[in-house]
Amino acid sequence: MPLRTTASYNAFLAGYFRNHLPDAALRVFQRMPSRDLASYNALISGLSLRRHTLPDAAAALATIPYPPSVVSFTSLLRGYVRHGLLADAIQLFRQMPERNHISYTVLLGGFLDAGRVDEARKLFDEMPAKDVVAWTAMLSGYCQVGRVAEARTLFDEMPKRNVVSWTAMVSGYTQNGQVNLARKLFEVMPERNEVSWTAMLFGYIQAGRIEDAEELFNAMPDHPLAACNAMIVGFGQRGMLDAAKAVFNRMCERDDGTWSAIIKAYEQNEFLMEALSTFREMLHIGIRPNYPSVISILTVCAALAVLDYGRELHGAMLRRSFDMDIFAVSALITMYIKCGNLDKAKRVFDMFEPKDVVMWNSMITGYAQHGLGEEALRIFDDMRLAGMVPNGITYIGALTACSYTGKVKEGRDIFNSVGTNSGIKPGLEHYACMVDLLGRAGLVEEALDLIKTMPVEPDAVIWGALMGACRMHKNAEIAEISAKKLLELEPGNAGPYVLLSHIYTSSGRWEDASKMRKFISSRHLNKSPGCSWIEYNKRVHLFTSGDVLAHPEHAIILKMLEKLDGLLMESGYSADGSFVLHDIDDEQKTHSLRYHSERQAVAYGLLKIPEELPIRVMKNLRVCGDCHSAIKLIAKITSREIILRDANRFHHFKDGFCSCRDYWKHIQDVISTEDEVVTGQIRQLLVEIKYGNSLTFLVT
Repeated sequence: MPLRTTASYNAFLAGYFRNHLPDAALRVFQRMPSRDLASYNALISGLSLRRHTLPDAAAALATIPYPPSVVSFTSLLRGYVRHGLLADAIQLFRQMPERNHISYTVLLGGFLDAGRVDEARKLFDEMPAKDVVAWTAMLSGYCQVGRVAEARTLFDEMPKRNVVSWTAMVSGYTQNGQVNLARKLFEVMPERNEVSWTAMLFGYIQAGRIEDAEELFNAMPDHPLAACNAMIVGFGQRGMLDAAKAVFNRMCERDDGTWSAIIKAYEQNEFLMEALSTFREMLHIGIRPNYPSVISILTVCAALAVLDYGRELHGAMLRRSFDMDIFAVSALITMYIKCGNLDKAKRVFDMFEPKDVVMWNSMITGYAQHGLGEEALRIFDDMRLAGMVPNGITYIGALTACSYTGKVKEGRDIFNSVGTNSGIKPGLEHYACMVDLLGRAGLVEEALDLIKTMPVEPDAVIWGALMGACRMHKNAEIAEISAKKLLELEPGNAGPYVLLSHIYTSSGRWEDASKMRKFISSRHLNKSPGCSWIEYNKRVHLFTSGDVLAHPEHAIILKMLEKLDGLLMESGYSADGSFVLHDIDDEQKTHSLRYHSERQAVAYGLLKIPEELPIRVMKNLRVCGDCHSAIKLIAKITSREIILRDANRFHHFKDGFCSCRDYWKHIQDVISTEDEVVTGQIRQLLVEIKYGNSLTFLVT
């Protein structure tokens, strides 16, 4: 520029501040040949953008060589309000020699942001002049604290309204669950914009009225980004995944909110691999993950136990500073626990401060599920020593730790302290844990007596826990009582009757077992099929009982299973035929057990996972008892660490031992009887999902 004026410098100064370059802005200010009041106002406004430079902004206001204007004071006032320093803002406001409607409106916003609505109203009434912005701000403030009637009175008193005012009132109604009133007001609006339509749409979605939301969405003259994202979220919440995908696919423009919405829809509806592949697609096109997408994918990684992806996500969290958020870190800890990496979960837990009750609960439950009851109870004690008050979930974790390790006395003490020391009323979950603890310890009659004295009606979980105890201790009499109760509560669930059939089989009552299977068939009861999976090379490989040929590498898996059979026999292993529910000869039973899903997954892991790494296998049901014994020996024979997560807990196999110390033969829901499931029925429950260049199988 051949000629630079003070106005040119001021524009340059303000531009640097707006683009978050305060150091460059200060250098421009320092080399200005001359400065006017506007220069100082720009400096104060820029320094007020950051909390740590607010003292510099105040110093700049105090050193202006000209009489400060109302703009100078208001710039600093806005900075105090922006950073929640309301006391400083009030003090500065009182010191201002001159105020205008903007000054009043800025402080009004500060009161409303802090929830101090009555003080805001007092200031509002003192304003010498009120524009539509002030009226709308006060109206929105009332709505934020649920005082909708006062907001409507103010709305009706407004001398002039614009589309923002109308939209604020519509939003106020929807935020407070008054969707019908919102729609009536929406219909009489003199004009509407995208925000108005979207506000009404949000109201329907928040109220769960997705049909009304869809009708409104289709009637919108345009479909802005926020409205499309909201519809994807709404459809996902209602399980309408095809509709959510249709909206997503039609969108010409997508932002991080769009991607996180469709990922959440997949995650909520348990299309876990689609959620994972969509997340990777998002990263591939350069969209950085936001907070909701990170939480969703952590949940997916935990459910699928895909540790490699979880580690990648941990790295992304560090790059985006999400590792400072307590909710994200809690989800990260849960992911590591469910992926079987308890050491990493503990390191993340130890590094984060301050810890909340959710984090403590995650670690207590995690150690319990991994069979480390003593460590779980030690963390429970550490939590109380740290001054953290346990909640109901904390006690569930502690009782579970006692149950999984056979600590009956400690469990009784903790259960009795729930209602006395903590003020928490024992719920169904606490009674279920106690029934499970007593049942595992063989105190089946005492467990039944506890159920009879419960102050609330026992649910299916409690009767299921008692049923599992009967299975372990072969108590057919009480098992029949439990099965009858479970049929009343869950008439469509085959689990109790499969378990009762197993009890009859274990006792040699083949005729009763046969009658029970016929009963299950006649009642068309449902039982979840068993499957196991393992992650290798960022792909999930699924195995189902007796169906080795479904895997593309079945030939080498069969050879490995045969090799393991030989090694097991040499080590003195003998198949436990009691875990086969049909009256067949011993050779057929051994053949059936060999092809259980968890053994197939272990065999594949031995073939593919490097020797220095543990083999991590996941199963949707409880591990078969014979497989538990076999995998212990396999871990010893092959000198490998094998981590198996089943429906109830983790099993760490190493050197011929398991972390559960063989105190596992008990369940809370459905026994794993994979040999009863017809292979063709399982195949109908499988879908092939395109993932990269490979086909991945997943039970949905």
